[in-house]
Amino acid sequence: MNALDASGDNLVQITDLTREFSSGGGFLKPRRTMRAVNNVSLDVPRGKVTGVVGESGCGKSTLARLVLRLLEATKGTVTFDGKDLSTQSQAEMRRLRRRMQMVFQDPYSAIDPRYTIRRALLEPFQVQGEAKSASEAKATVDELISMVGLSPRMMASFPHQLSGGQKQRVGIARALALRPSFLVLDEPTASLDVSIQAQIIDLLESLKEELGLTYLFISHDLSLVRYFCDRVVVMYLGRLVEILPGAGARPRHHYAHALLDSNFEPDPTRRKVVTMLGGEIPSPFAKIPGCAFAARCPAANDLCMRERPPLTDLGNGHMIACHNPMD
Repeated sequence: MNALDASGDNLVQITDLTREFSSGGGFLKPRRTMRAVNNVSLDVPRGKVTGVVGESGCGKSTLARLVLRLLEATKGTVTFDGKDLSTQSQAEMRRLRRRMQMVFQDPYSAIDPRYTIRRALLEPFQVQGEAKSASEAKATVDELISMVGLSPRMMASFPHQLSGGQKQRVGIARALALRPSFLVLDEPTASLDVSIQAQIIDLLESLKEELGLTYLFISHDLSLVRYFCDRVVVMYLGRLVEILPGAGARPRHHYAHALLDSNFEPDPTRRKVVTMLGGEIPSPFAKIPGCAFAARCPAANDLCMRERPPLTDLGNGHMIACHNPMD
């Protein structure tokens, strides 16, 4: 398996991506529309780990599915290695999916409970119409299961016979079956014990180096994102509010600062006072003309209420959408 060239160009480019969902529209119920992802523009550099973090309901998982065109965008484009995904036919998308895969949050529901592990690992080849002889199938499954640190003796097991960590390793192996270059990881450790989380992150890190993979890593675990990711993207109510060029970069958006500062240090000698955010989170159905965070921001003024701040480059790839950033 050849590692890809981890150059500094962008493997994925997201431009003005928006996804709307509607509800109501029945008798005495006016139709309402919410924007789960709202005009998001983001580059995913080749060979890097781009982390996306934010509160539950901010649009992280919707963004993950839009990037792979598992959901159709209301507007905007996703370009993968120079190809606009929105213009690809279903047949062309099927071929492209060999190079882009997803590892889902819940390992318990990601694998068909009727399938043995062997059949689950061979399923991607069946979907792509690749027939394998018995010897080829055995060699492929043995390679995949070894790659994620599991025993070949598990091949005849069913998902309910495996632990959560083992199921997630099978999910990772299945995602790697077709030798992709891009993985979207949608909170892959959220349902696992802390010790197992560390093992899965170590596995993902070693696979990235060995195979030259590019990751879009979705998580609500702030300490994990800062440890594992090369860049940190902060979302709020479907919008990007800040992009930190490195895990150690100091956030200057008031929401990003509060979010990242809320992570406690494990060292009792380094206790800190956490500033609690006030105000209520706006309804996702609300049409907010200005900054989505203005109602809760201590630095908000009339301009923040009226005009949406553009994503501005502060230098060195540090981007922020704020009229009054922190010093």
